[in-house]
Amino acid sequence: MFKATPNPPEIDDVSPYDPLDPKKLNEAAERALDHYFKPSDPDGANQPPRKPSTIYTVALGIDIEELLVNACESFASAKVIASDCAGFLEGSQRNTILGVAQLIMLGELAVSRALDSLELKADSSR
Repeated sequence: MFKATPNPPEIDDVSPYDPLDPKKLNEAAERALDHYFKPSDPDGANQPPRKPSTIYTVALGIDIEELLVNACESFASAKVIASDCAGFLEGSQRNTILGVAQLIMLGELAVSRALDSLELKADSSR
């Protein structure tokens, strides 16, 4: 019987490259992982120290009671804003905003309780 294509030539099982060395493969893998996942400067020695922004700094020495009063008023305002926004929404979005309003209210209650505690301590020390 006649074949249209000849048998493929026999191929040597020898690779033109050197045999793969597991140690070299491991080193290459480590270099690749370090390149992508390891910070270039792990100690931060070459980075300048972080200087926080002072645009919204609460000055040192402000009375705790004054800070709590301000936080309580901020929570009350945020609660009103969230409740008003919920009035314009429907469905799950409304429920989400009402949930946020409730979280704000819980924060406001905690700050109010801390403020009441400070006022009670101030009254008992007089």
